[in-house]
Amino acid sequence: MCPNVVIRYGRLISPKYGDGVSSPTVSLTGEELPNARLVSLLVFGERDVPDPQYTLFNMQWGQIMTHDMSMLAGSTQSTKHATRCCTDDGKLVSKSEAHKTCYPILIPKNDPAFSQVQIDCLNFVRTLTDQDQNCDNSHIQAEQLTVVTAFMDLSLVYGNSEQQNQPIRAFQGGRMVVVERDGYEWPPQASNATSSCEAQTRDEICYLTGDVRTNQNPGLAILQIILLREHNRIADVLQHLNPHWDDELTFQEARRINIAQYQHISYYEWLPIFLGTENMLKNRLIYKTKPGSYVNDYDPTIDPSVLNSHATAAFRYFHSQIEGRLDLISEIRSSTGALRLSDWFNRPAIIEANDNYDSLTRGHATQPEELTDINFDAEIKHFLFRMNRPFGQDLRAIDIQRNRDHGLASYNDYREFCGLRRAHDWNDFLDLISPESVAQLQSLYSTIEDVDLTVGGSLEAHVEGALAGPTFLCILTEQFFRTRVGDRYFYEEGEKDVAFSRGQLSEIRKASIARLICDNSNHIQTIQPSAFLRVSKTNELTSCSNIPIVDLSQWKDLSVPNIQYHHYKDYGLKK
Repeated sequence: MCPNVVIRYGRLISPKYGDGVSSPTVSLTGEELPNARLVSLLVFGERDVPDPQYTLFNMQWGQIMTHDMSMLAGSTQSTKHATRCCTDDGKLVSKSEAHKTCYPILIPKNDPAFSQVQIDCLNFVRTLTDQDQNCDNSHIQAEQLTVVTAFMDLSLVYGNSEQQNQPIRAFQGGRMVVVERDGYEWPPQASNATSSCEAQTRDEICYLTGDVRTNQNPGLAILQIILLREHNRIADVLQHLNPHWDDELTFQEARRINIAQYQHISYYEWLPIFLGTENMLKNRLIYKTKPGSYVNDYDPTIDPSVLNSHATAAFRYFHSQIEGRLDLISEIRSSTGALRLSDWFNRPAIIEANDNYDSLTRGHATQPEELTDINFDAEIKHFLFRMNRPFGQDLRAIDIQRNRDHGLASYNDYREFCGLRRAHDWNDFLDLISPESVAQLQSLYSTIEDVDLTVGGSLEAHVEGALAGPTFLCILTEQFFRTRVGDRYFYEEGEKDVAFSRGQLSEIRKASIARLICDNSNHIQTIQPSAFLRVSKTNELTSCSNIPIVDLSQWKDLSVPNIQYHHYKDYGLKK
């Protein structure tokens, strides 16, 4: 067994490690694969192309979902890693001194950014595997570990165990711990702001939630606050409806409703944008049902683990949607300024300055995300987590390096797995990839069998109605089928031990991102009904009073002694 709260990623295809067991992938020729930073620079652009349809909240909800479903073991995510593979001034630590998990990204000569400041190396630490931990040795090949529950259970709000939940739960009225400032509720303060955030002092605002990545960027922190406030809002209503309920019952039922709303928004409002409604209906990810009808599709034989190819490659393609400028937007939807993303990584205090919480929330519901394409914003390509330095990290290079760290099978292998024709020469890639991109791949990779899944999948023409090409769409569809069908507690299930009543389910299906924003902003009065979509003639701004409400009176005097909850002990942890 692996240690508690440590879970292996799943695989669709066996890994292709350099040594067959655990070392990073290499070329079929036995040489190194092309430098990840060079591939990032030559294959992926950084043009600013705003999306004509979708808002920045569309991108940001995706980060909420990915954080809920997985977190690499042994990584510190966005804060400084204790393992140094490069010195603070960007020089390579010698092999004899470097930790065995070091796999640094080397900077090519004449790099357009890093060469200016003599940086030779970007820090990169390998993900811990079952071979690094005390897991059983039934797996000959290393499997990477994740440290959060794979289910869509809002672990990023509630934590992944009773132990993680206790410090953030109020144990009164079913509520989560909050601090009040200026009459509004905020997450509690992290115990050590200078290590958890880029804080100058211990008392600078730095949030503590169920997930250590909360403070990574302003948009992420805002959605974490919205989901936290929503829990307490629901708990307060339940207590008003049922004053005889104790703290435990109120907490668990509020949590259950919050998770159900989140699952509904994710599957019926958000995923159709990415995967296409028709594709989702055909593959039984969503159903056309009457409001109070159950969908009894739980299958205990389905493994709901997060797929390595999903978390490491397919889902990361949507980093292309990140916008490096965060607009501050007033109630009349005029701009009052903007923030530079790289100024505010791990510095959440900006959210509470002035009216920024609402202004950034309106901004994310108003400004377009970047088009889902081969361009990645310069703010994440040269300036990621730069702190006060002139340059930072390159997220696209990190994505490519992580693909190799995890030993993912090649793009060609996944093409074939997903039912496409296996390529036998470079021209065979032209069915889905532009001639310019194929030429760049050919100039970088020794053979077609070397092309990384992260790279090839990101270059495919999108399937009509979806935001990905067929290879990534196949992986994403498989993942979200498993996530749903492998979850006994999924909100549409009708099994009597876990089900909502038909009346309750009918209410939960009214949940929307727009309603979450209206209920949990400070004083936003208007929103478009579909807040993942830009304001338009068919999606006009309207008063929050016109946005459907989940009527919690369906929970009045509910007799729920037999309902089983997503309790940590029976819910999250597949070994």
